[in-house]
Amino acid sequence: MQLDSGSSPRSNVLEALQFYRFIIDSLPVAILTVDSELRISSFNPWAEKITGYAAKEAIGAFCKDILRGAKCGTHCPLRAILSSEKPILGIESTIQNRLGEILPVRMNTAALLNDDGILIGGVESFQDISYLKALEREKDNLISMLAHDMKSSVSIIGGFVLRLLQKTDHIDAGKTEKYLGIVKEEAEKLELLINDFLEFSRLRIGKLNLNFDVTSLDKILLEICQAYEPNANSLGIALHLQNEEDLPLIEADARQLRRVFTNLLDNAIKFSGAGKSITVSTRRGEREIQIGIRDEGMGIPPEELPCIFDAFHRSEAGEETKGYGLGLAIVKAIVEAHGGKIEVTSELAKGSFFEVTLPVKLVQNGL
Repeated sequence: MQLDSGSSPRSNVLEALQFYRFIIDSLPVAILTVDSELRISSFNPWAEKITGYAAKEAIGAFCKDILRGAKCGTHCPLRAILSSEKPILGIESTIQNRLGEILPVRMNTAALLNDDGILIGGVESFQDISYLKALEREKDNLISMLAHDMKSSVSIIGGFVLRLLQKTDHIDAGKTEKYLGIVKEEAEKLELLINDFLEFSRLRIGKLNLNFDVTSLDKILLEICQAYEPNANSLGIALHLQNEEDLPLIEADARQLRRVFTNLLDNAIKFSGAGKSITVSTRRGEREIQIGIRDEGMGIPPEELPCIFDAFHRSEAGEETKGYGLGLAIVKAIVEAHGGKIEVTSELAKGSFFEVTLPVKLVQNGL
């Protein structure tokens, strides 16, 4: 901030204070300051939002009476920094909001010193990490489910193989074929589980090697829609492909793009009912191509939209649906690896619209 050299020192100080107040009030993190007696001296709008207390209610009160945190007793971080003046960073604790709800938070605290280096109070920032904690629990649950499913498949494979080894002379050809079919099915299931997690891991760390080649999106979408149409029709769902304008050939990994659109179609069918329709549409721009998949299904709750592409997130609307919450996370990673983006809009009971945007990297040399 550049202050007017013609202004008075008092005016400059007021302008600086107003500027710093503007910054603190604009930050999307809760910030409060306390004096040397641990009474709150400032309380920004985000702190109001998380705690439920207005600044005028909080200022002047002891911070423990507003935050009611798990560490507000003998382990109070603000009390600790007033003693040592050493900042305390990244600690996790809980507070209670005005309604008595317990919220997990991540905190940072530091001492406040005046221009002479004299301690005058402390500052604390904290963020609500409820969503992160819920995601961690969901991830733990899903990893447990994965381990259980893998163990189940391994046990089934081992059981039937052992049966075949022990009773080879007493099992007829029909039973042998049936047992081997079960072993093959469980082995394939196990391979899919492992591949999903391995591929997602590679995508997240940028180590998936995409095989870019001349790719026709028209061909990919037509083949996928033709493959899905019988299943959709059997469920009473109409599947339409609207691509009146030919799309240009692009450089892409056709196999991975197939995975993107099959996953989106799987979800659209899964969350749609009889009598509904699903429309796959394309739109060609000068520098990009949009592929949209619109369904008339149950829709996505507004609070879930920001995290729909997060790993291990599963919609509560689909609690009974099997899966590990990796599908849309993998879709997003593949699209972004192509230099594109994916967006979603949705309305409850009316359906969802997923739109994939891919850059047009035209193939040269007459193709």
